[in-house]
Amino acid sequence: MFENRVNLNELQEGVEKIKQELGKIIVGQDRMIELMITAILANGHVLIEGVPGIAKTLTSKLMARCISTGFSRIQFTPDLMPSDILGTSILNIKTSEFEFRKGPIFSNIILIDEINRAPAKTQAALFEVMEERQITLDGKRYEMSSPFIVLATQNPIDQEGTYRLPEAQLDRFLFKIVVTYPELEQEIKILTYFHQQKGQHIDSIQAVLTPEKMEDYRVKIKSLHIEPHLIQYIAQIVNQTRSNRDLFLGASPRASLSILNASKAFAAIHGRDFVSPEDIKEIAPAVLNHRIILTPEKEMEGATPESVIKQLVDKVEVPR
Repeated sequence: MFENRVNLNELQEGVEKIKQELGKIIVGQDRMIELMITAILANGHVLIEGVPGIAKTLTSKLMARCISTGFSRIQFTPDLMPSDILGTSILNIKTSEFEFRKGPIFSNIILIDEINRAPAKTQAALFEVMEERQITLDGKRYEMSSPFIVLATQNPIDQEGTYRLPEAQLDRFLFKIVVTYPELEQEIKILTYFHQQKGQHIDSIQAVLTPEKMEDYRVKIKSLHIEPHLIQYIAQIVNQTRSNRDLFLGASPRASLSILNASKAFAAIHGRDFVSPEDIKEIAPAVLNHRIILTPEKEMEGATPESVIKQLVDKVEVPR
């Protein structure tokens, strides 16, 4: 019988507890939940896109409650300024000196609601903190405490008063999770559940993971095995995005690293201490779909980034 070289039993149990806690309130969003857990264990930020009312914000909020750490929520609006996020220097009348007052970004799990409603100047304030886990203000560097994860939501339908996120910022998100309407059976299950249970209160969600445990899991995930031919497989997939005639913009080397790290985390939560080709194929669309831009001709045909990525991944021979 095969035995893991890295003991992942505790990690699997922790992930299962998170799913159980979220399952008290969230019904029918298993894929979104699994990818969010994968991203958190891979130390990556998540962009969640979907129409209103499908539990994007609620799931993000509950996910933060499952981790015993700091939580901050920022509602993005067109009049939001960088100082509203990062903080600002205030004159202390007693000492006649300026003191830095930290903004809401100084926390661990940051929920940014409707991230595409803020203008470019405010979006740019997130560049440094998302990539380097630090901010620089007035010549001073302030480091974020670990863990530091941004969970951001955006609505793809309501375009009035919204701004397209810069490519440099999109590239800093590990995943873009596209959330769709539930199936009919799932919606019936949601209605039945809330009718019978009268809905669990958010306060019923318990923290089941500590920052220390999370860091321990991340160290284990980094040590997971991946064969050299699978590293080549990841590079070939990403390279295909740069030579594909249907794409105006391909993915960067950061995308390759994201697939590598995320596929390790995905393998770990499924109890394996090695990465398989199926892990890579499962993860690649969520890593790539916000990093590519279709050509105008392909957009006019009604193609989506997801459909192009699927064709692209299917073209690359799977190593065995």
